Amino acid sequence: MENIQIAKTFEEVADLLEIQGANPFRVRAYRNAARTIGTLATPIESLLKNDGHALEELPGIGADLAGKIARVCRTGELPLLTQLTHKTPGSLVAMLRIPGVGPKRARLIYEKLGVKTLAQLEKAARAGRLSELRGMGKTLERTILQGIEQDKAHVARVPLAEAEAYVRPLVEMLRSTPGVEHLDVAGSFRRRSETVGDVDILVASRHAPAVAKAFLGYRDVARVLAHGDTKCSVVLRSGLQVDLRIVARSSYGSALHYFTGSKPHNIAIRLLGVKRHLKINEYGVFRGTKQIGGRTEAEVFDAVGLPWIPPELRENRGEIEAARARHLPRLVELADLRGDLQMHTDATDGKNTLAEMVAACEARGYEYIAITDHSKAVRVAGGLTKAGFHAQSRAIDAARKHVSKLVVLKGAEVDILDDGSLDLDDATLGELDVVVVSVHSRFNMSKAEMTRRIVRALQHPRVHILGHPTGRLIGKREPYPVDMAEIIKAARDHGVLLEINAQPDRLDLNDLHIHMARQAGVRLVISTDAHRIQELDWARHGVDQARRGWCEAKDVANTSRATAFRKLLDK
Repeated sequence: MENIQIAKTFEEVADLLEIQGANPFRVRAYRNAARTIGTLATPIESLLKNDGHALEELPGIGADLAGKIARVCRTGELPLLTQLTHKTPGSLVAMLRIPGVGPKRARLIYEKLGVKTLAQLEKAARAGRLSELRGMGKTLERTILQGIEQDKAHVARVPLAEAEAYVRPLVEMLRSTPGVEHLDVAGSFRRRSETVGDVDILVASRHAPAVAKAFLGYRDVARVLAHGDTKCSVVLRSGLQVDLRIVARSSYGSALHYFTGSKPHNIAIRLLGVKRHLKINEYGVFRGTKQIGGRTEAEVFDAVGLPWIPPELRENRGEIEAARARHLPRLVELADLRGDLQMHTDATDGKNTLAEMVAACEARGYEYIAITDHSKAVRVAGGLTKAGFHAQSRAIDAARKHVSKLVVLKGAEVDILDDGSLDLDDATLGELDVVVVSVHSRFNMSKAEMTRRIVRALQHPRVHILGHPTGRLIGKREPYPVDMAEIIKAARDHGVLLEINAQPDRLDLNDLHIHMARQAGVRLVISTDAHRIQELDWARHGVDQARRGWCEAKDVANTSRATAFRKLLDK
């Protein structure tokens, strides 16, 4: 089993334990195990082969959890999960598929309203009964109804990072298959959309039957939907559908453009072709019956008088006009990042020490980082008091002596309280190099109230960055209602940077809001919000999101050199 599948097993155990009201520490242990496994770069299978005790050396994994992980890896099953599933009404488990309904809410709805099935959940939501429960409002009610409709239609979309974890080993296997000349994962995956439906893999080969056979024989295939020499469809054990298309080398570029999409972008390109008396489709670029292009994507764009357009921009949101005017942005790249401006240590809810996070960032070649543990309002994270931040300041002073080039900035992720004031006194804020402010509570405020709350926080002269500005968790929690146009204006007026939070389940801001901020002249930062060393790798997801928002390096503040960035903070 892939790491992501093992991690999901332990996440399911945590969900069921929480539904049943188990000890919170036990629930947290399984969630931490899931997070550790899910962010592990080395396959669990390899660890078990090389060292029988290697699992016990992972953070938060003792002998008992290590044994369970090994069992899941070897057999695909966990007896504890089976037991918990039998003890939990199946309908409550089904509710967890619906965005907005987590374990706590499923239990609350069950206990307070007697809701036992999805049909009853839908009826209660349509009657407005859910919004009467504590912590649930009309917005969440609408989200749940939308989720139920999608569930009925089986329109399931998977977070990009999760799809990537399932697809990566399949792609590696196919690349090593004899006869594969070129291979790309196309569709929304290649456009780096935050979620994907079916995954399209495109291959150029003169040995299509052999490539198809290798694809269908992949170890993780659960079901074959279609089988042909040039087109195959399967469902993996994760439930993700993957389609393989095999084309001739002469058509590869046009097929890659076609299957990358988006549909509106493709239609616009085809219409440009029609104006030039050309036919453009997945097989090539044709004048009459003669193919005049399509071996590469560049040939497709050149045929309609355009330069190559990066896949992330292909949404028909102005990229064709920009290309025609030769004004396409030079999109930011991962190598442009020089620092990470939100991360947590074991002083609050992180899993690594300050020294370990600093060493990991230095090894990545960063010029600067900010340590931003939580303020005290986030009780579940063990937020720091004023004294706690002073103690951490001394620890950072000590850590600075052990690094030669890395600048370690003193920071905090400070809660924005209900009235817009900050969860840390002005004197302590004044001692910090970087102040990130975020909303972690009262998501059910009205749009006007939430907007006023955040705008007031941005007016504070010591605030540098607004963290995860809309508070969403993809597929789990909708953004809180807020007027992003007003937030962007306030950020511009008060010189506050807006964060692109690179956590795969956040990706907050979304691409449209990033584009809005960029057009308004507001600079952004890409931060991982890492709670352990492995999560520092999430920076690439933030870069993907920034690219979809048309960002160049100059639009992202933490592409600046350390000296320039310090001047920006001071300014």
